[in-house]
Amino acid sequence: MTLAIFDLDNTLLAGDSDHAWNEFLVEEGIVDAKTYQNANDQFYQDYINGDLDILRYLRFALEPLSRHEPEALEQWRARFLEHKIRPMLQIKATALLDHHRKQGHTLMIITATNRFVTEPVAGVLGIEHLIATDPEKVNGRYTGNVSGIPSFQDGKVTRLFAWLDQQQTTLEDAWFYSDSHNDLPLLNKVSHPVAVDPDPTLAAHARKHGWDIISLRD
Repeated sequence: MTLAIFDLDNTLLAGDSDHAWNEFLVEEGIVDAKTYQNANDQFYQDYINGDLDILRYLRFALEPLSRHEPEALEQWRARFLEHKIRPMLQIKATALLDHHRKQGHTLMIITATNRFVTEPVAGVLGIEHLIATDPEKVNGRYTGNVSGIPSFQDGKVTRLFAWLDQQQTTLEDAWFYSDSHNDLPLLNKVSHPVAVDPDPTLAAHARKHGWDIISLRD
């Protein structure tokens, strides 16, 4: 099995699905606009800076899931997918996925964004394997807590290697595409690291180490 692994936000998507979901909650009046928007923007800046406290952020991001019935959440998510995610889809990203499919590679998304947000996005992209941060559910309701290890920074490596063990396979000849320096722990583990529309820190690292740098922006 040859894996072609993709980060989601600002890599396959021309935007950040996690930040966009929180914006959607504000726009729909589901959360308090002023306090939630300010916190959302600050957490996103922390992520860009490489200073994000992932557990603190997840307490913020998952709390709204715990306050509403699953049926309402699913209705909101369907509107979010149509109005926020579809405009982020990129023709060049679709072509890149098709390129790897034609080579017989196994496609995977690995993202720090939670599974509630990202699972339907993976479905739209036709990618079967998804490693995402898992929100905890008890008796069919979200609790606002995280289940297991968040797939962020070194957590992506931990979660991926656990999946590899389950599948009885390895990272031999694997690809990983990402825009963010937060993904350097995993980029450094694969045979073919690719920087996609990279942030300045990742771009500098990629140039220094001779990694491919590409753009998927249409």
